[in-house]
Amino acid sequence: MGLSRYYTPTRVTLGPEAWKEVACELKKEGARKVLVHYGSARIEKNGFLDSILCLLDEAGIEYIRLSGVVPNPRLSLVRKGIDICRKNGIDFILAIGGGSVIDSAKCIGYGVRYDGDVWDFYSQKATPQDTLPVGCILTMAAAGSEMSDSSVITNEEGGLKRGCNSDVCRLRFALLDPCLTYSLPSYQTSCAVVDIMMHTMERYFTSGSSLPLTDNMAYALLRSVKEAGQKALRRPDDYEARAVLMWASSLSHNGLLATGNDTKGDWACHQLEHELSGMFDVAHGAGLAAIWPAWARYNLAVNPGRIAALGRNVLDISDSGDDMKDAEATILAMEDFYSRIGMPVRISGLGISLSDEDINTLAYKCSFEGKRTIGAFRKLSQEDMKAIYTLAR
Repeated sequence: MGLSRYYTPTRVTLGPEAWKEVACELKKEGARKVLVHYGSARIEKNGFLDSILCLLDEAGIEYIRLSGVVPNPRLSLVRKGIDICRKNGIDFILAIGGGSVIDSAKCIGYGVRYDGDVWDFYSQKATPQDTLPVGCILTMAAAGSEMSDSSVITNEEGGLKRGCNSDVCRLRFALLDPCLTYSLPSYQTSCAVVDIMMHTMERYFTSGSSLPLTDNMAYALLRSVKEAGQKALRRPDDYEARAVLMWASSLSHNGLLATGNDTKGDWACHQLEHELSGMFDVAHGAGLAAIWPAWARYNLAVNPGRIAALGRNVLDISDSGDDMKDAEATILAMEDFYSRIGMPVRISGLGISLSDEDINTLAYKCSFEGKRTIGAFRKLSQEDMKAIYTLAR
């Protein structure tokens, strides 16, 4: 068993109207001039943004607004944000939204404190050493970026979606009000369920040994998300279901569920999906649902007992005493669950018809032009990546 580290400096407030603590949290950080960063016009139209800005006005905190974040957040908007922060003396970034907004805010924070091009961090040419501090009001539970060390950005030039992981970007605070997620469309809720579950499953599929306690926590979270997701789809204003999803989003991606395991996890599905999103701009959760069954089938023989244990503990697969049989049943059961919540189980279900040329391009990009392998459960070469994309299409 190797060393593992768990680091969670983010202050979390969870509950109804948690967002009303925003001015108090900003004052704790000594914020005087804030970039208020968000996505769609929805929070402008429904008055929620005005409610937040009123709290900042009352606290005497200056702010500048930057909207326009989209799913698979764009580098061009990040660069605009960096310029705004530098020209206006911004000392704190407040992200209002889900993972895309938080990731964009993290990237802006990196860029403000860096003399070079912020894309250097995402193309692995440089490592972040500093950032403008970031906090958030979470309006969508899915990505877990509110407590993670991760930021993922899409560079429109070349359609490249890349991640940067660093403890430097950990948020100072996260305000989690489950009521803010009541109005999410059902498709976004389903995508969120997959994303949350996959953050746990990526860590679960370690290449070495795992700690039984950590495994049991992973099983419990996956069962809870599976149940809460279906409840939230049936009744969008089910507070308990929404609270489970919101807290699970944070716990699934803050490092807790890799603690005690030999590796930080596999992450091949995420990396394969990033290329899919980069080329075709698909919803991340839906892309993961389309990729995972093919990844699992391709790697079935690596450790069928690990896949079977997932099914027995999360998907109600009876223990037949045959790991291979139960692992195959697990994949079918996961596909059935994805289908029941309206998620695809093949790339064609995303409305994309992959050509052989597309598959070659995806694998070429994912392998960093043939210069890297991905995965820990099983190391995947460029040829392996092609095989999984082919199986998934």
